[in-house]
Amino acid sequence: MNWSHFFTSSVGKKIIMACSGLFLIAFLLVHAGLNACIWAFDGGEMFNKAGHFMGSTVVMRILEIGLFVFFIIHIVQGVVMELQNRSKRGSKGYAVALGNRGSKWYSRSMAILGLLILLFLIVHLGHFWIPNRSNQGWLLGEEINLFKEMKEVFSNPVWVLLYTVGVIALFYHLSHGFQSAFRTLGLTNHKYINIIQTVGLIYNVVICIAFIMMPISFYFGWVQ
Repeated sequence: MNWSHFFTSSVGKKIIMACSGLFLIAFLLVHAGLNACIWAFDGGEMFNKAGHFMGSTVVMRILEIGLFVFFIIHIVQGVVMELQNRSKRGSKGYAVALGNRGSKWYSRSMAILGLLILLFLIVHLGHFWIPNRSNQGWLLGEEINLFKEMKEVFSNPVWVLLYTVGVIALFYHLSHGFQSAFRTLGLTNHKYINIIQTVGLIYNVVICIAFIMMPISFYFGWVQ
């Protein structure tokens, strides 16, 4: 099997989805760690320094490009696989509706959850990434105060609610995606499956609580 056949085969697509998913899982861990700097209670100084480092360092900018590439790959492959699965099932769907006895609802709703996360990501980029990067060399201007920007955005309950919904969608997306990625790559067996499930649950809960507490903390004035 040559590379072109591998990338277009069913197995190849699943492996690409798994690898890109694991890369994004690692990114979420780094992102949550940076966001945690808002709770340094120093007026956002540590958070702004971390944001400046991520936006002005050459290595970080190169990794950022890689991140966008993986995002695009993951989204495109997800859409392609969903369309192929729908075409195979046909308009009649499954002969027997097993519901949660066959699989969890979020496992069957990965496309919808992925779309919600994509919309959330677009809003997030518009609020923070684009204004910050455009003022760090792509366009003329001064670097924005990210901490101040977050305080202004999350003073609006609409955006707080939207971000909360986005993180909830992320939680259920990861609930299936974390284990699925390891299974696809053959990194699970009966001996270690419980460990991977436990690690995945802990990771998912910690990451999503960290993300959801950020807008809530700003809205209620828990960080200054």
